[in-house]
Amino acid sequence: MADQPFPAYASVVLDLALNKPLDYGIPVELAGKVVPGMRVNVPVRGQQRAATVITVKDTPDYPSVKPITKLLTAEALVTPELFELALWMAKYYCTPLNQVLKIIVPASLRKQTKPKEQLFVMRAKTREEIRTFCQQNRANHAAQALVLDVMLKAKKGILLTALMERAKCSRSPIDSLVKQGFLTVENVRIDRSPLQDEEYFLTQPKQLNREQEEAFAKITGSLDKGQFATHLIQGVTGSGKTEIYMQAIDRALAQGKGSIMLVPEISLTTQMIERFKTRFKDKIAILHHRLSDGERFDGWHKIRSGEAKIVLGARSAIFSPVPNLGLIIVDEEHEHTYKQSEEMPCYQARDLAVVRGKLSHSTVILGSATPSVESFFNAAIGKYTLSTLHNRAEASSIPHVTIVDMRKEYEKAKGLTPFSEALLQGIKKRQAAGEQVILFLNRRGYNTSLVCKQCGQAVKCPHCDVALTFHKGDNILSCHLCGFIMAPPPSECPSCHAPATMKFRGIGTEQIETMLRAILPDIRTLRVDADTTKHKGSHQRLLREFGTGKADVLIGTQMIAKGLHFPEVTLVGVLNSDTGLNIPDFRASETTFQLITQVAGRSGRGIHKGEVIIQTNMPDNSTVQHASRQDFRGFYADEIGLREMFHYPPYTHLAKVVFSGKDQELTVRQAEEFRTVLLQQLPDEYEVHPVLPAGHAKVKDKYRYQFLIKGKNMFGLSRSLESVKNSVKLSSTVKLFIDIDPSSTYF
Repeated sequence: MADQPFPAYASVVLDLALNKPLDYGIPVELAGKVVPGMRVNVPVRGQQRAATVITVKDTPDYPSVKPITKLLTAEALVTPELFELALWMAKYYCTPLNQVLKIIVPASLRKQTKPKEQLFVMRAKTREEIRTFCQQNRANHAAQALVLDVMLKAKKGILLTALMERAKCSRSPIDSLVKQGFLTVENVRIDRSPLQDEEYFLTQPKQLNREQEEAFAKITGSLDKGQFATHLIQGVTGSGKTEIYMQAIDRALAQGKGSIMLVPEISLTTQMIERFKTRFKDKIAILHHRLSDGERFDGWHKIRSGEAKIVLGARSAIFSPVPNLGLIIVDEEHEHTYKQSEEMPCYQARDLAVVRGKLSHSTVILGSATPSVESFFNAAIGKYTLSTLHNRAEASSIPHVTIVDMRKEYEKAKGLTPFSEALLQGIKKRQAAGEQVILFLNRRGYNTSLVCKQCGQAVKCPHCDVALTFHKGDNILSCHLCGFIMAPPPSECPSCHAPATMKFRGIGTEQIETMLRAILPDIRTLRVDADTTKHKGSHQRLLREFGTGKADVLIGTQMIAKGLHFPEVTLVGVLNSDTGLNIPDFRASETTFQLITQVAGRSGRGIHKGEVIIQTNMPDNSTVQHASRQDFRGFYADEIGLREMFHYPPYTHLAKVVFSGKDQELTVRQAEEFRTVLLQQLPDEYEVHPVLPAGHAKVKDKYRYQFLIKGKNMFGLSRSLESVKNSVKLSSTVKLFIDIDPSSTYF
């Protein structure tokens, strides 16, 4: 028994790195108020620590417990359904529950961000009484009369700050009018939603074509019954998948159900938000990484209260506390940004959408022109319901595609050139016709490296195993992994110290823009990459400028490859389309196919016929050929055979175990020790690869080593990994990172 009896007890998970729950007593004054999912303060070794309640029970598991000190929230921040999801994630992704809960509960709520309140001033007397007062007192109380002049024009009232600004006065005359009974001042909660001050014209649902109708009927079949089912829509770019999503959301709303729609972060543009706001008015909450803590706090509470029944957001929106959830949509489900790869748990939001759908008996829709091999495999074996959209939804047709062999272009130009003759002529033709062009190159910067002609070494980052990229606008060499900057670029080789032997190599988006302007001086260009979109709202601003015709050519990285609808774009140029095929990763072909197909789909979405020019050094490569025809089925048939032959997903699961530390020898030694112990515990059906340097073998002064594990049962693997973590004591200077179902085996 406990030293001090309590009415009830709570098991809590601390925010600290302690991988087990602790029991605390619930004091009499808090009896009945503590529920699972609530945040509390508890004493730990003489200090107050924040924790999350996971269960409330009648007896503790320990003989002596201390009391909960304080409630940090008035309600549960983690719903029972999300608790189930958190427990599943902790087991599957081999991550302590406290780390999982940190992902599920936004930092703004953990930090106890408060609602934003401002003072709101309203009239306390009739307009006639106020006018009479102004006439009688304007001479003696001019400041008060000016305040009342503003209040007479206000419909219901006005914020105090706005009133002081318009009346050009201090707080004093307003306080005097409150004392005299002419005005009242109240605290009002301010909605910090990024859409709060935006105005949109409502639009009506579009008429679905036959293929869309068939897909919609399958979806509503499970939605109307409240049954869990996963639907995969494989539709060519521009086939009207978004219209199906919105009509499904409408159906869910009519049933009183909430919806979550996930889109890749780079697709969460003004265009996408406008499409949803014009259809659903005030029922939407937007969630993405560039929101302030206050905006995220307000959005979360609108969702939790049921005020916002639709959530539109990036991967973390899958954790939204939507009451009566009925529909989950994952647009561009193949996108690698749905995978969390920077910290544990390394969850895949697409997979969590399916798990959460099962827990909440919701309908799940996965959509893409180029589905992931795993998702299409699940559809092929009947686990998912497949719908295929072969044609574009409106008058536009699939663009004509030309593959240009750049080896021949280099011969004609007597050297390297980023533009083929066909592409330059195509750009000139569109400029003359008043149409627009998109040029895609998945490399930012001006040059990708600075190389010594004598020793052949590139100038590398001193902290990472990567060549520095040249940015001409700032005249710097920059590391795209850690942010290191070298300015100005050296004229002497840092490796062999040979003078005046340095040569820039490789082409990035910055150089493409400069070269295009040199060839066509009157061309208007916009560039969208990580360098031009550093500031909040810059991505949306640039795309809005292009959409309103302020540029002829949009140049960019994968930020422009998907989710954009510009009817005036009739030409897309894909530069260096095959560079991704050279990466030693089992997903290299899949990623390249998806990128080419997606960016090609930006062309010809209006009334004019579209064209795509794919420049490549590998014109006969099957991946490039399939992408040029938007032939997903042909690509899948080739790829699935290779996956089966080499035992890669979807025929097996992968886990990547990464070790990083500043001491290279210690890091590799501990990686080997961990692997040896794991081999002793794992059953024979698991295949454990040897320890090797990671794709980026050194990042931020830390050496990185990894090994891969193949197996069919990830829960069994996670149990073994957890056991080895407890038995092998790693140095405090070596960090262990476990990535279940990694998006890449290389990086």
